[in-house]
Amino acid sequence: MNRIVIGVTLAVLLGIAVAEAQSPPPQSIDELVSQAKAAAGLDWSGTFTRMCIPPPPAGGRGGWAGGRGGGAPGGPPARATWYAEPAKVADNLYFLGTKVHHSWALVGSDGIIVFEALFEYAAPDEIGEGFRTLGLDTSKVKYIVLSHAHGDHDGGARFVQDIFQKARMVYGAPDWDAVEKATNRPGGKPRRDLDGTDGMKMTIGDTSVQIVTMPGHTAGTLSYLFEIKDHGRPLRVAYVGGTAIPFDADAGYYDQYISSSRKMARAAADFGATVLLSNHTEFDNGYYKAHTAANRKGTDVPNPFDVGASGVARYFAVVENCATAAKLRSAKK
Repeated sequence: MNRIVIGVTLAVLLGIAVAEAQSPPPQSIDELVSQAKAAAGLDWSGTFTRMCIPPPPAGGRGGWAGGRGGGAPGGPPARATWYAEPAKVADNLYFLGTKVHHSWALVGSDGIIVFEALFEYAAPDEIGEGFRTLGLDTSKVKYIVLSHAHGDHDGGARFVQDIFQKARMVYGAPDWDAVEKATNRPGGKPRRDLDGTDGMKMTIGDTSVQIVTMPGHTAGTLSYLFEIKDHGRPLRVAYVGGTAIPFDADAGYYDQYISSSRKMARAAADFGATVLLSNHTEFDNGYYKAHTAANRKGTDVPNPFDVGASGVARYFAVVENCATAAKLRSAKK
């Protein structure tokens, strides 16, 4: 009997030893950054730079709510520094953003969904005038969805709520709370409306948008899955609502952020997404790609946003490796 017990104990201990020997050792910051850089390639170089390279100690890039740029103190920056022409990116997707921040219009057979509201100073020119330039009908907007409550994406929320009078406005519930508590909103506060919940679908006829909650960048950050048509060909889109991170957070912050990113990566893979969109040009080259897509000649030229399923997966690899490296750096301080 004793021999059996000893034999079983040795077998268990040996199994544990083998398992531990096979487990990869924790990666160093340098290894994580190197892997992120390799995953970034040319597609996600901006994402790599923003997330993997900490700013100088006195720099302002650690805060990710978005600066207002140049111009008079307290006022909007010079229009030439941010204004961008609207563009038709695909059969039913339109770019309404600035040179830095993005807004989009997704058109279905029974309505329009608008993503993001930009800074309050940009929304009238980019979204209001953009609709007129592109021949889109403001009365057909059924939803305005805000990825998160930072002024570079929702400063114009009250403006778009007023011009798209039939539309429902969607934030994540924690970010609605943040909006209501805010004391400094140059564009005014939007009226509280719909809470975006995980798996919630917004349907506009032949197309719909599914919400994936992604707390991290803010507590209520929302990301999205939807399909567009490009010269009649369906393309599936993963839209990430918040990418940037601070470099001085605690471990709990990074753990939640990484968990959310993994959740969205799985959702994008399961959905079959081959397009990755965001709300900052530095993360997806959206301003440049949008106008490249609009200026294509012929129906056989691929859409520059279509990076394939592997390209989408590489984006999430960059994000996770950089966020993990930031967690390790922060723990050393």
